[in-house]
Amino acid sequence: MIRETTGIRQIKMLYLQLLYRCNFACKHCFHGERLQYADAYTAEQACNLMRLMQQQYATEAVTLLGGEPFVYKDLPRVVRYAKHTLGLTVEICSNGYRIGPRLREIAPCVDLLRISLEGVGATNDLIRKAGSYTAALEAIALARDLGVPTGATLTVNRYNISEVVELVGTLAALDVSQLKLHQLRPVGNAARHPDMLVTDPADYERLRKQLRNARLGIEVILDEDLSEDGAPVCAVPTGRYGIDRIESDPRGALTMSCKAVGKDSHAFWYDKDANEITYRPSANHELTLAIPDVVYGNI
Repeated sequence: MIRETTGIRQIKMLYLQLLYRCNFACKHCFHGERLQYADAYTAEQACNLMRLMQQQYATEAVTLLGGEPFVYKDLPRVVRYAKHTLGLTVEICSNGYRIGPRLREIAPCVDLLRISLEGVGATNDLIRKAGSYTAALEAIALARDLGVPTGATLTVNRYNISEVVELVGTLAALDVSQLKLHQLRPVGNAARHPDMLVTDPADYERLRKQLRNARLGIEVILDEDLSEDGAPVCAVPTGRYGIDRIESDPRGALTMSCKAVGKDSHAFWYDKDANEITYRPSANHELTLAIPDVVYGNI
């Protein structure tokens, strides 16, 4: 249905939100009140969607998210199916909180573990959860010892923007390969914490200068809204041969742009019972609005 409607024939990666439930309630989380929702994929539904995307859109990789994917009871089953049955590249995005036993169980099937951090020490714990900073670093160290490559992600906000370079040094010492920086978008919990928003573009310029001048031991990439030129105007994706990603939330709603996530601007849905993608556009869906995707670049 995506191909018939947009002309898109290849989607490289599926971002699969297995569930809304999380053991955190971070101040910037785009899910907001949906963290309390019970919607989730069953293991069979998750495996069906991954197989469908591979068959119909030549999908090569899956990123498993939540909520928190490590609280999803069938995570080992889904990970093993993705890796061993489908041969997909498997990435997991996690808060890293007390994930040791399950990480040891699935380590051979994970190509990248990406840990979310929101600053150094107390700053991270203020935004995420008390004790989460130490737990995240312990998870990264364990992954390293298990031979699982690691990355990290940080959503830039007013409280952590001055700590990015320091965090890079800490991550480099733990053999993290990459830090991905996102701009904070005022959706979900972030809409209730406007104090977190960076309102002066000069703050971003200072961050870019600090990163350019620092001796970075890892790759640092920024979404284009943090870049000097900002994000380009987006064209409606109709007629494009392929896109990098599509994201499914736990209800089955499919979103092609990161910037549309959390806005209920869906044009497509995965029907879990019928195992098919349907075209069910909302009044203001992402194709009509031409919402741009998040594009990343090196500093």
